[in-house]
This record gives sequence, C-alpha cells and structure tokens, in this order.
Amino acid sequence: MIEFRLDPGSGVSTHRQLVDQVKNAMRLGMLQVGDQLPTVREVVAALVINPNTVHKAYRDLEFEGLVRGRPGLGTFVERSLGSPAAGDHRRLQHRLARWISDARAAGFDDNGVRALFATALRDVGKEEEEDIA
Repeated sequence: MIEFRLDPGSGVSTHRQLVDQVKNAMRLGMLQVGDQLPTVREVVAALVINPNTVHKAYRDLEFEGLVRGRPGLGTFVERSLGSPAAGDHRRLQHRLARWISDARAAGFDDNGVRALFATALRDVGKEEEEDIA
C-alpha cells in the first residue's frame, strides 16, 4: 500500500501531491490493478489534513479512470500506467541517485537539484521533438 508524504515547501498543493504520488506509484509498478489505496480516514490521520483534500484527490483519480471507489470497501486501482521493466527501474534509480549525489557534492540543494532536473528534462524533450521533425 502506498504511504503518502507531503512536502509543505514544494509550492504544490496537498491535493496535487497526493494525485501525483498515486500516479508515480502506478508508473513504477508499486501500485497494481486491484490494489487498495489508503482510506480517507487513514490518510487524514497520517498526514493531519482535511478529509475533503483526500476526497478531491481520489475523485480526480477516479475521473481519470485510474481508480474506483467501492462503497463500504475503499478505493481501488482500476488500470495501470505503463512502465518499463522492474529491472530498468532499479538500474535507472541507481544512476539517478548517483547523479543527485554528484549535484549535491557540487553544492546544489534540493531545489537546485530539482531545477537542474527540470531543465534537463525540458531540454531532452526539445531534442526529441527536433529529431522527430
């Protein structure tokens, strides 16, 4: 089962953080079709947030067809978000962890690392678009 974590300094709304964490867990194969999400009550108790925030996140996921609420039972994953093989996850995560360590050794804090990553991701996307054109 997924365990939510919040980053109050991220500038991202709590509701969006919950949605993104579910989607990321699905992409990485940590959540599979049929898996149950934590109940609203469990999330509220763990994170000390408003239940309406959790309801809104789950509703958004349901609207996208990713999860489905079953009255009296909970919220369950309905479909998968495709991802590479688990072996690729581990290898790529290890390489990314080394890259993050290098960035921190170069003096970047977490926000700087995020900025570097976002810039690199954007640049790679542009290069791929140019290759297609």
